[in-house]
Amino acid sequence: MTLKRAVTGVAVVVSLMSSLAKAGVTKEEWGKTAAGTPVQIYTLSDNDLKVRIATYGARVVSIEAPDRKGKMGDVVLGYDNLGQYESDTTYFGSIVGRYGNRIAKGTFSIDGTAYHVPLNNNGNALHGGPAGFSGKVWAAKEVPDGVEMTLVSPDGDMGFPGTLTARVQYTVEGKSLKINYLATTTKPTVVNLTNHSYFNLAGDGKRAILAHVLMMPADFYTPVDATQIPTGELAPVEGTPFDFRQPIAIGARINDGNEQLKIGGGYDHNWALNGKGDGLHVAAKVYEASSGRTLTVTTTQPGVQFYSGNFLDGTKTGKGGVTYQKYAGFCLETQHFPDAPNQPKFASTLLKPGETMQSETVFTFGVQP
Repeated sequence: MTLKRAVTGVAVVVSLMSSLAKAGVTKEEWGKTAAGTPVQIYTLSDNDLKVRIATYGARVVSIEAPDRKGKMGDVVLGYDNLGQYESDTTYFGSIVGRYGNRIAKGTFSIDGTAYHVPLNNNGNALHGGPAGFSGKVWAAKEVPDGVEMTLVSPDGDMGFPGTLTARVQYTVEGKSLKINYLATTTKPTVVNLTNHSYFNLAGDGKRAILAHVLMMPADFYTPVDATQIPTGELAPVEGTPFDFRQPIAIGARINDGNEQLKIGGGYDHNWALNGKGDGLHVAAKVYEASSGRTLTVTTTQPGVQFYSGNFLDGTKTGKGGVTYQKYAGFCLETQHFPDAPNQPKFASTLLKPGETMQSETVFTFGVQP
């Protein structure tokens, strides 16, 4: 073997070993809930990403990603301790369900039987009702490169039929945080699971996200009524402040005199993504100039709820004593459409016994010079 071939062979081996490198996974106790239930935090770390996941709400507590100079920074909002999360109403980092987003008047029907979810948002049910999945302690086990969280929601929980077993797998691979959702049920039910992380790519939560540049490949969005329930229409984004098909600053049109923006005090709407089929497709791309950080969101879901942090009002003191003002963070909640159980034109969220609801969303971080 020549020296050139030997060196090439070593390079191939090194490259292969690098590609097969596994994320480190560690576990630690994080305290107990007010009811006395122990809560753990799992830390998933690769060279380019460090993610902490708590069993309380199966939530993302932190994501540390490098800026263009290689300095690590936490790019999600949250709190320093478990007690703050227990009293929180913003859903920071949590898995929301059994039905993420809104159900009109908390009511839906399956096979002629009406079901009622307790109301907790402008006369509607939001994120599974007042005692949804975000406030539960999930069971956890380590899996390759990550952690799997499991929650068994009993028949009748928050008014939903069927015993639902939800599993959420978080894994870190390189610069990507992957979230796989799975659910099964003992009776026909509706389910819409998503993650409710608030991002601020500047890495400190002190500055508003209005200068972040956002692109979403969606020709249509779903307008809402005064209580933020979809009207059932798929409206074109063309010629409106909801057109993010080309990159534009989040704040560029947020104060336009658009009636839809007035309803939520900014963006809090579902976009119908252009991606087709069951595979991963782009939901959003975001860039923050001061840090150079980028975020690309891909998903198998048909929609994404872009929320610009309109209801943060300075009353929440987050990590490191930072007070979260309006627009301190944004959410990109991949999902089926809000109120789909009552909207026959929307893709169904019905899950039957013997079926498995499955979806995947990937958050990939990078930098631009």
